[in-house]
Amino acid sequence: MSVRIVVRTFSELCVTAGALIILFVVYLLFWTGVKAAGATEGQIDALENQWARGTVTAPATGTPANQAPAPAPEAYRDGKPFAMLYIPRFGKGWEWPVLENTEVKTLQKGLGHYRGTARAGATGNFAVAGHRRTYGDPFKDFPELRPGDAVLVTDGTTWFTYRIDRKPYRTVPSDTGVIDPVPRKSGFDGPGRYLTLTTCDPEWGSSHRLIAWAHLDATQPVTDGRPAALRG
Repeated sequence: MSVRIVVRTFSELCVTAGALIILFVVYLLFWTGVKAAGATEGQIDALENQWARGTVTAPATGTPANQAPAPAPEAYRDGKPFAMLYIPRFGKGWEWPVLENTEVKTLQKGLGHYRGTARAGATGNFAVAGHRRTYGDPFKDFPELRPGDAVLVTDGTTWFTYRIDRKPYRTVPSDTGVIDPVPRKSGFDGPGRYLTLTTCDPEWGSSHRLIAWAHLDATQPVTDGRPAALRG
């Protein structure tokens, strides 16, 4: 085989490899975002339809002695949306559905609630994961979170306003204590109503995790309108 043929074959392979790399980058940057937009809109529509039918069970707030106890709220349905989450720090239009579990196919549709962690607004740790990049880049600006930032969650009956307590903390994927009921290394020193947000780090990798912790600051029924943090 002549040197010319070898060089030509190598050049063709390089061109093919380059084209495949470009297509893969386009898939990551563009097509996963398109898929996520459609999937996310579908989850939001499902939530709005559910809330319009009035099928959400409000959390118990106390029961008169002459009445039967209120029924316990229904368990979150696996893989299904149950809440909307808003972070004003990420922009006025930033809103994402929260689905039950953190499986790959679930995080392609929105944010994922860690199974076994607390319900939204409940005592314990309401822990939520989201992509840093791809599938809509929900947590692209995660490092910008600062103490005092609001994170708002609604389940269709109640608004829960959490407040970030510290700048994002970097750890490794095996550090599961960050989603404990009283998350380790969070600075919280006892039971409370907490929120944990997690995403991958670095921006285009997954060797580490970024963690943000927050505490419940306020609640209000949805009938009172949107919380102040979402107005303006």
